[in-house]
Amino acid sequence: MDYIKEYRRFIYGHYLADGVRITAGVLLPSLILSYFNQLQLGIYISLGALCVSITDNPGPIHHRRNGLLICCGIVFLVSLLVGFSLPVKWLFMLVLPLLCFFFSMIGVYGARATSIGIAALLVMVMISHEGLHGWQVVYFALYMLAGGLWYTLLSLVLYSLRPYKLIQQALGEYVLSAATYLRARAGFYDPNADMDDCYRELMRAQIDVQHKQDLVAELLFKTRSIVKESTHTSRILMMVFLDVSDLLERAMTSHQDYKKLHGFFDDTGILPEYRAIIISLADEMDEIGLSLISGKASGYDAGIDKELVTEREHLQQLRLKLLNPSNLEGFISLRHILDSIDDIAGRIRTLHQYTSYDRKLRKIKIDTPDPSKYVTRQAIDPQQFWDNFSLQSNIFRHSLRITIAAFAAYIIGQLLPFGHGYWILLTVIVILKPGYTLTRQRNIQRLTGTLIGAAIAGGILFFVKNNTAILVLLALSMIGGYSFMRWKYLVSVVMITMYLLFMFHILEPNDFREVVQERIVDTLLGCIVGFLASYLLPPIWEREQIGELMQHLINDIIQYFETIAYAFTGKPYNKQLSKEKRKQAWVSLANVTDAFNRMLSEPKSKRRDYKEFHRFVVSSHMLVSHFATLAYYADSLQQEYIMDDYAPLIKASITELTNAGRFLENPHFEAPKKTTDNPQALLDHKINALMQTRQQELRQGQLESTGKRYLSTFKSITDQFYFVYKTSQDVHKICRSIILN
Repeated sequence: MDYIKEYRRFIYGHYLADGVRITAGVLLPSLILSYFNQLQLGIYISLGALCVSITDNPGPIHHRRNGLLICCGIVFLVSLLVGFSLPVKWLFMLVLPLLCFFFSMIGVYGARATSIGIAALLVMVMISHEGLHGWQVVYFALYMLAGGLWYTLLSLVLYSLRPYKLIQQALGEYVLSAATYLRARAGFYDPNADMDDCYRELMRAQIDVQHKQDLVAELLFKTRSIVKESTHTSRILMMVFLDVSDLLERAMTSHQDYKKLHGFFDDTGILPEYRAIIISLADEMDEIGLSLISGKASGYDAGIDKELVTEREHLQQLRLKLLNPSNLEGFISLRHILDSIDDIAGRIRTLHQYTSYDRKLRKIKIDTPDPSKYVTRQAIDPQQFWDNFSLQSNIFRHSLRITIAAFAAYIIGQLLPFGHGYWILLTVIVILKPGYTLTRQRNIQRLTGTLIGAAIAGGILFFVKNNTAILVLLALSMIGGYSFMRWKYLVSVVMITMYLLFMFHILEPNDFREVVQERIVDTLLGCIVGFLASYLLPPIWEREQIGELMQHLINDIIQYFETIAYAFTGKPYNKQLSKEKRKQAWVSLANVTDAFNRMLSEPKSKRRDYKEFHRFVVSSHMLVSHFATLAYYADSLQQEYIMDDYAPLIKASITELTNAGRFLENPHFEAPKKTTDNPQALLDHKINALMQTRQQELRQGQLESTGKRYLSTFKSITDQFYFVYKTSQDVHKICRSIILN
């Protein structure tokens, strides 16, 4: 790990910016009002700001504004409802499960709605600790509303001062994830590479890059000033996004049969050289990403161009020395890989120029794509809420689970002598997530982080007695806690535990040890309740729902293939439609891969046939990569490569994939028996004739000829169709070997 890069990424990234903003929004009311001897009032307002800050997730400014204002209103109403029902125990015991269920169920409307639900439940926990009566409830609700409105105002003002900063930070993270993707690609060229490990790393990188791309697309295409290209900066940001997306597509076109390449060239040392250049390009992408995040211009390392020239010479020397009829296919692949690397290097040079925001770049024309091709609009449909009222819905199960666990935590808290049972309730609400894997991780991290944080805070307070120093440490811990919350949860829990213990020490200095003990015990009890709830009402296991995701993936893969493949038979090629279908396939592939990774963390009995699922994911990724290569050729396809000979192979590949999807839908489906015709026959005949001619030329010592260029391109195209057909057959076999239920 490059710690300097990680440091720069953290310092200039949106995680630290979020942490500082939230800390300022939460801490300032308490500090200012404590100066006027109104600390209790300041704490109430700070609590309101804290709750509303939970919903301030990255996204288009109008989404953030609406989410913050809605959250302010909900915080106010929940404060009133809980505050007035709390003194009547039986009434609160009805309100508690209703609120837990409803505010968990609104998660069907996305991440921002989920955050609003968490904020509402957090308010419920806080006011249950206060024990207010009468007008105190109204005042508390008004103070919470004031805190929420204060934070909303602060967030919107900061955005107006630097309207492009969030997009630049998100775009930088997108570029950094693209760099990680390139490194994962480089792993295939390592002579000692384990192909399964390489594919796992590649799939993890692809999931991350897809998530980052979706966020940037939402920020760009749902921000009016960007879409209208009203400023030079907005145009540059749009060009960076589009160029990085194209770069990733170009990277996918370098996919080859790596086992064959290693068999041909492991003794030559050329594959590790390719790997080194790709890693150098990934380092360049890192610099571009960090420059976008920090707002500083980056520079291209011209040494890479020299390496590319040297690599061309090395390849030519190998051709002169080793080229023979048996390894002709391997040399064609090497040349195409190097062409792809060269193309990516050129795109990276352009991206470096963008980081300068040079006015000369205004001359570059850009056609803003249709936003609907990159982002989807989610309407708030009430029917969607009711449609999820089923045990087949994971969000419904989660809502029931959190309702039961919260109710149990409240009862346990009432029975404890500590008087701080609200912490158990808070722990349950924080750690329980819709997925089994995330809940288990949060459970472990919450308990571990609390123990570590308590130990560190206890050690500091044993030696540090100055309240000013403790207040500074509290602020720093608070910044760290909120900065790491969406990045490294364990670190966040450690630092939040520290700042809470610092705060309790300042408020109740004589009760510190008792507070620490209670926090640890309460956290342990909350984790146990959450753990038991996850087993008593388990989520829908990934195995039970991955079949539907696999069907969607196969359908999207077929549509993507059809938009490209028939261009080789003479039908018009629609590049924009191809990109749209490519995105759909990428998203579906990321969903299946994500589900598979979650499956690996589930109990062993719930992940039968996981090796077959892994083969399916790898094969699907290979298909999408081969499609991307075909799309590259289709974009500038010459008439001499267009022929009907591709049609049987295209049809056979689509049939294999279609039958795979039908089998997933209906395990009793029987595919029609294949005819004796070989779909590859026409292409085999043509390619064999060309290969024989070329091999004869090589035997005669003729390295260059008029047919060399045609054979190279035609062989590369037909190889992709061969790979697609073979992999489609593999997908069909894999699907028939998996028993989903």
